[in-house]
Amino acid sequence: MSAPAAALPADAGHHEPSKFHFYIQVAMILSVITGVEVVLVYLPLAKWFVVTSLIVLSAVKFMFVIFFFMHLRWDKVFCTILFFIGLVLAGGTMWALLHLFGAEASKPLTSAALAVPALTGLA
Repeated sequence: MSAPAAALPADAGHHEPSKFHFYIQVAMILSVITGVEVVLVYLPLAKWFVVTSLIVLSAVKFMFVIFFFMHLRWDKVFCTILFFIGLVLAGGTMWALLHLFGAEASKPLTSAALAVPALTGLA
């Protein structure tokens, strides 16, 4: 026969959410952030605001991925520091490349700039 109702625990039909559901929620948050990034590019906002927002949102996504999907949240502090060093190096490299290949460097040369090497004999 079946057990009497008093013998069953009060939360017999309820269980704790699994880790699978937690990771799905994190993935949904990441997809929402990605959607915000895509929409942000097409909005008529100031360029500095769009770039700053994209950098911040990308850093937030980086943190979510390394802390939850790479399980860094439960790892040693040294590993976390290594990932942050990588983030700082990537940001510095991006900043340097943006300045190196900025708007001034990408302008076409004028005829006066092309004539200078010919006059000095460097051509």
